[in-house]
Amino acid sequence: MAQPVVPPQPSSATPTDVVLLPTPATLPVTGVFTLAFRLRGGTLEKYSEFPELEGFKKSGKTSTTTTRIVQGRRFTDLTITQRYMPYGEGEYVIKPFQLTVNGVVLRSSGTTVRVGPAPPVNLAALTKPANPTAPLQAVGDLDKLFGKPKPALYQDVPDRAFLAVVADRPRVFVGEGVRVGLYFYLTPADQALLAFHDFNDQLPPLLHELHQPTAWQEPGPEASVTPDSVRYRGQRYLRFRLAENVYYPLTTQPLKFPPLALTMVKFKLLKKPEPGQDNRLAGYKTYYSAGVAVQVQALPQAAKYGPVAVGNYQAREAISRSVLRVGQSFAYTFVVDGRGNLSGLLAPPLAALPGLEVYGPEVREERVPGGGRKLFRYRMVAQRPGALPLDSLLQLVVFNPSTARYDTLRPKLRPQVRGALAAPAPLPKPEEDPFYGPALASADTTMQSLNVYRDVLRYANWLLIGLAAVAGFGWWRAERRG
Repeated sequence: MAQPVVPPQPSSATPTDVVLLPTPATLPVTGVFTLAFRLRGGTLEKYSEFPELEGFKKSGKTSTTTTRIVQGRRFTDLTITQRYMPYGEGEYVIKPFQLTVNGVVLRSSGTTVRVGPAPPVNLAALTKPANPTAPLQAVGDLDKLFGKPKPALYQDVPDRAFLAVVADRPRVFVGEGVRVGLYFYLTPADQALLAFHDFNDQLPPLLHELHQPTAWQEPGPEASVTPDSVRYRGQRYLRFRLAENVYYPLTTQPLKFPPLALTMVKFKLLKKPEPGQDNRLAGYKTYYSAGVAVQVQALPQAAKYGPVAVGNYQAREAISRSVLRVGQSFAYTFVVDGRGNLSGLLAPPLAALPGLEVYGPEVREERVPGGGRKLFRYRMVAQRPGALPLDSLLQLVVFNPSTARYDTLRPKLRPQVRGALAAPAPLPKPEEDPFYGPALASADTTMQSLNVYRDVLRYANWLLIGLAAVAGFGWWRAERRG
């Protein structure tokens, strides 16, 4: 039997109640092991990651919100559950761990979980519903004790929730980023009526439908269990972010996102509420989003400029020395900063500049959602004094989608190189070298044949043939004596 999880006792000043929930002691190899905590009477701000368990693989998290009405007061319970799939049968030891939820530390003393074989499937117990399109209803053992709920006693309260695929702009250029998100909207009053259903199994097909084969996709933040408060058509809504990506189209083919569907748990409320009871009857409701298309237009004069980076970029630069001298190396950093696809931002081509040696660049990226900055670091050595025209060395052509124009980013620094022009040092003579000089003086000057290696190869072949003949003769003598 699993050991109970012992949470810390909150102080009287703690406004919320946070506890770890008990874990299952046994489960089949096809089952799911869960770690969960419950937050009562408060808002979830942040919590630490669930631990990695030996013998199990994380398979996603779920969140469940339950509203209870006790003596006329409403209480909201939020449960965050981490799912684990076992790798195989056996007994696994769950080591002690701790979670931090809203600053409260929850500690577990660990337990032992027994994973058994998969239960046999009883085909006779499976019944086909009369209406295959009707939502499934779960029937538990409590129905045998208390009787099935009577739907006639419950009323279906209308909700204003909806599912939507939202693009931040209807038209983009090739290479320009468009942010597309899948969101579920509901009003604050709808929280008591709706709950997520089997979210970990519903989300992967939705993400697959959002994939675009003709666009570079930059993943956004993960699905959030904490909603955002937004206003839509003058009404306040709670918005759950199910998926959010930035797409950079590679061709002029439009980005088409099909209609999507999400099934939620929809509760019916008891017509005559009873104190101390849940007063709800669970059912299912499927929400559909409309399809969205983002038009993609080609870059103007694309044949003239060729492939260029697209985005709202600015150029910044830095140099490692304030005073440059002839023959002294220095580092020059060319930074491209702004919004756009950093992966499509290539190093600017370098032009030959007399009297300047250039090495590099070293490339480094600093990403933020939808853009960031890319640094190109060069190592340079100036061989001539005077002004150093870096703007003649490199330049980067980019297309600005906001102005629909091409911009050329180039350096603005013109550092001064001080010192005299360094005369080329004469090459040392071989006979003046302290090692090679005496070696060359004592070397044999006799001419050698150009065929010496060919002769050595021929002699080696004859030697190998002779050795093979001697070995064969010895083997023949040994056979005759035997």
